[in-house]
Amino acid sequence: MTESPLILVFDIGKTNKKLFLYNERYEIIHQLDTRIPEISDEDGDPCEDLQSLTNWIKGSFDEIIKANYSIKALNFSAYGASFVNIDANGKAATPLYNYLKAFPERLHDEFYKNYGGVEQFSLETASPDLGNLNSGLQLYRIKKQQPSVIEKIRHSLHLPQYISWLFTKKPYSDITSIGCHTALWNFQLNQYHRWVRQEGILEKLADIFPSDKAVNLEKQNIICGIGLHDSSAALIPYLASFTEPFVLISTGTWCISLNPFNQTPLTFEELGSDCLCYLDYKGKSVKASRLFAGNEHENSVKQIADRFQADPLFYREIRFDKEISNKLNTGKITSAVEAYYDFMIGLVNRQVDSSNLVLKGSDVKNIFVDGGFSNNHVYMNLLAEAYPDKKVWAATVAQSTALGAALAIHSEWNKKEIPSKLVDRVLFKPEKEISKL
Repeated sequence: MTESPLILVFDIGKTNKKLFLYNERYEIIHQLDTRIPEISDEDGDPCEDLQSLTNWIKGSFDEIIKANYSIKALNFSAYGASFVNIDANGKAATPLYNYLKAFPERLHDEFYKNYGGVEQFSLETASPDLGNLNSGLQLYRIKKQQPSVIEKIRHSLHLPQYISWLFTKKPYSDITSIGCHTALWNFQLNQYHRWVRQEGILEKLADIFPSDKAVNLEKQNIICGIGLHDSSAALIPYLASFTEPFVLISTGTWCISLNPFNQTPLTFEELGSDCLCYLDYKGKSVKASRLFAGNEHENSVKQIADRFQADPLFYREIRFDKEISNKLNTGKITSAVEAYYDFMIGLVNRQVDSSNLVLKGSDVKNIFVDGGFSNNHVYMNLLAEAYPDKKVWAATVAQSTALGAALAIHSEWNKKEIPSKLVDRVLFKPEKEISKL
């Protein structure tokens, strides 16, 4: 269909499964998406339908090849904290367990007693105590509860690396998946934590392969990356575009503040405030904090709309007005708009507290906000007002996770320079939007 070199990226989220074709200028020329209903694991808990996901990935790839696109490269991004455990024959030895599955309290207490206690262990691994969201503990649970199953497992691959394995049949581990609240990696020693070896888990983990390199699919003359954890992938377009230190506030259900320029050690107080570290695709530590702001916003807007009998989407038309903000000091709230301002002031104050956890200890002059709140005029102006000594930008990157996976192996397939304008930006200062770049 086309002779222009292309990269194919699978971007696998919990809800949406997507496929993108990018040209050398990182323009999307084709995309496809689907949703796959969950199934149940052996305990009746919801989990990913691994077989259906595998079939969709393989089938979609075959369709692209049949369409005669000039595919030169292939890479993947996917949600984290999810292991695919395969046996010696390449068959799944367990379900793809949901990271929200409850972790047994007895095993939790046993594990932390054996490995230094919650506080010390969390500091060593930069992993808050999150149960199955600490994906390494999923393997610990299987070992303790299903010893015959753990013996059958040949390789435990995080989901992005399993998808790569579908094409390469070469098992690899990736540092972005290992280094994100998995409880596997000792950040202080820059190696696997001692428990991984002592419990016999290390032998189930494949060799680590560089996230910015690729292997050859000789039959198809395609090079293939090994995949990345989605949060790390989403940061790559910003790292490729800006050299000055910045913090990225990625907003959605969770608002996650990411500072790739902060290597200060985590404190237990920071861990207790939902702050952690993970590793980017170069193996560099990134300090991150999170706030459940999008969820809180959704619930509060509904309550305000009900109270004042307003349209549920009333807030979308609100433009920032400093006088309304000042009026709230009187304590009188007489409209949905005023109630919304009052809520947003509190929300942004909590956002500032969260973001300050990663800003502390680094010289950052730029704050980028992407996702839903980047389009919220009240949020953006209040945030700019809270950081008068910094530049606060509303930023837009189309499909940042998939784009990051493509950019990660740029030097392996693309002879052109990375485009200078991957990120669209609007600069905000208190009270008004001032310029576009």
